[in-house]
Amino acid sequence: MIDALVGGKLYKQAEARRSQNGNTYVLAKVRAADGDGESMFISVIAFDQQAQDALLALADGDSVSLAGPLKIGTYTGRDGTKASVSMTAQRVLTAYHVSRKRRALEAAGGAAEAFSEGFDDPI
Repeated sequence: MIDALVGGKLYKQAEARRSQNGNTYVLAKVRAADGDGESMFISVIAFDQQAQDALLALADGDSVSLAGPLKIGTYTGRDGTKASVSMTAQRVLTAYHVSRKRRALEAAGGAAEAFSEGFDDPI
C-alpha cells in the first residue's frame, strides 16, 4: 500500500455502518482530480473515531483532505478495464480544522509572527 495524502470533494453523504462484531466504521466517496484534470473516485473507509466524526460532519460537495494507506487496483467494466482507488482514512482535514488551527495560532501570538520568526531580510 501507499501512504498518501488526497484532496478532493466529498461525493454524496458519508455513511456510518456497524460490523457484525459491533464495531463502527464510515464509508465515503471522494472525487479527486488526477494530474490530467480527470476526475476519479476514491472509495474511503474510516475506522478511527475522529476520522469517522469528521467525515460524518461533512455534506455532499465539501472539500476534504485525507491521509492514510491508499490501494490501487483494477476492475473490468462494460467499457473496459478501469482503475479503482481505495483508502483507509486515518486522518481527515477539512476547512473547519484549518480555520480552528488558524484561530489557535492567532490567539497564541499570531500566525504571522510565529512564521516569520528568525527571518530578518524582507523578501
